[in-house]
Amino acid sequence: MPVVLKTAEELERMRIAGRLASEVLDFISPHVKPGVSTGKLNDLCHDYMVREQGTVPAPLNYAPPGYKPFPKSICTSVNHQVCHGVPGERVLKPGDILNIDITVIKDGYHGDCSRMFYVGEPSIQARRLVDVTYECMWEGIRAVRPGARLGDIGAAVQRYVESEGFSVVRNYVGHGIGRAMHEDPQVPNYGTADLGRAIKEGLCIAIEPMVNIGGAETRTLGDQWTVVTADRSLSAHFEHTLACTAAGPVVLTRPGEGAAVAA
Repeated sequence: MPVVLKTAEELERMRIAGRLASEVLDFISPHVKPGVSTGKLNDLCHDYMVREQGTVPAPLNYAPPGYKPFPKSICTSVNHQVCHGVPGERVLKPGDILNIDITVIKDGYHGDCSRMFYVGEPSIQARRLVDVTYECMWEGIRAVRPGARLGDIGAAVQRYVESEGFSVVRNYVGHGIGRAMHEDPQVPNYGTADLGRAIKEGLCIAIEPMVNIGGAETRTLGDQWTVVTADRSLSAHFEHTLACTAAGPVVLTRPGEGAAVAA
């Protein structure tokens, strides 16, 4: 699939979709607390997206080749779950860390972002993991400019994470975004600077590092979606959608964001 550079009109639509995606995370924040189920969080987000925003939850029934349709409207990944966690009956407990991943469609364009939440008071180790994951995402974002290379993004993320003693997940990467949730190019969270496809003005991508306290290896659970760390170590994940402009990166999914939200 060729890389699609966005026009000024398309960037404005991407900006709207990105803002709406981030507003879902702002909306759900006060509901993330001990005793709530991930299924309840899904239902609240679904109703907000459909009834309040007039957006379409992109994950619902999403089925890339080889996958069965995703059954929910958001992804909820708890503790050692890396990504694509399926909301259900799991009840959040004090000390849990939770990633909520939101993708909405508005007027044919996608906004995609994820954020970490603390359920009660996290451990010192969990807080450090979340902080490092948040900061490495910004290291990657700051590498985006016309003329840079995709390898510059991955190299910046990997360098920061490994300097802090953690590992970067390699099986799952960032991606182009626009009329489709996943477009070319792929945006790895590891790599070598000055290598890879050149970044051009009008490119829209999602940068989403996934960082583990232990090893980088992952496995997928029997639901065929939920990805966990192979060694059951804690994992964290942040994501922003951004556009490359002549002046550098413009984050499209920014309202209300924070390093993590304590519930």
